[in-house]
Amino acid sequence: MQAGILYAACAYAIWGVFPIYFKAMQSIPPIEILLHRMVWSLLFVVIVLAWRRQWAWLADVVRRPKVLAGFAASALALSANWFTYIWAVNNGRVVDSSLGYFINPLFSVLMGYLFLRERLRPVQWMAVALAAFGVLWLTWHTAQLPWIALVLAATFGLYGLLRKTAHLGALEGFALETMLFFPLAFGTLLVFAAHHQNSFAAAPLSQQLLLASTGPITAIPLLMFAYGARRIPLSLLGLLQYIGPTLQLLIGVWLYHEPFGSVRLTGFALIWSALAVYTAEGLWRNWRMKQAPR
Repeated sequence: MQAGILYAACAYAIWGVFPIYFKAMQSIPPIEILLHRMVWSLLFVVIVLAWRRQWAWLADVVRRPKVLAGFAASALALSANWFTYIWAVNNGRVVDSSLGYFINPLFSVLMGYLFLRERLRPVQWMAVALAAFGVLWLTWHTAQLPWIALVLAATFGLYGLLRKTAHLGALEGFALETMLFFPLAFGTLLVFAAHHQNSFAAAPLSQQLLLASTGPITAIPLLMFAYGARRIPLSLLGLLQYIGPTLQLLIGVWLYHEPFGSVRLTGFALIWSALAVYTAEGLWRNWRMKQAPR
């Protein structure tokens, strides 16, 4: 269990410092970063699969169109999430992106209710209502819908929903998603190169290495998360997931000096309160179940 905690916490910590990594490639258009991330991620997972000789699943999947369609949808949701996040970081919106991942757990709960017919307990409804009020507060006082946070929460929540109903493990599923999008990603990069818009070729060596590293940087925390998630209780995993957006928020405010005035603080406080209510109710329920006579 200690190893599980360590791996899961490290995965969330890596995701939490992603703004620093993507800021280092600020001179490269977000769409190219996204395309390179797809291409290099596939290369990395293929190496991992070859090392583990883990190919048996592929022959079964290619004969099942519904499975391919489901993973094409999850790949689309993941790509939209990646692009929005990269764009937000490179346009000085790290705080907004952190808000999206704070909202995400409650958004996922709501999607479970809408699409999986999961019943919400009264306290969970209270948490969802508090988070919704926080979003309304930010919209009212800034005269702008926090669209970055909502898009990130919606796309990642949809991705989680699609993967929850899929029949492949983390590594195999991620490999299939990158395989499905590889022709589009690689083909688009070739088109950019043909029109002399290849930022990779024109970038200095340090930028080229950062782009090539998007493969392992993407896949390694995903594999660490999958390893840790299998070894620790879901309630503990739920607590650890706040490491990522907390680090992002701190980086946005303290390192990049993004504005975080009283209006934003109030909106975030409402959402933090919703998360505290939701988490405390889940922990209390788990404790009651463990104390119940068998």
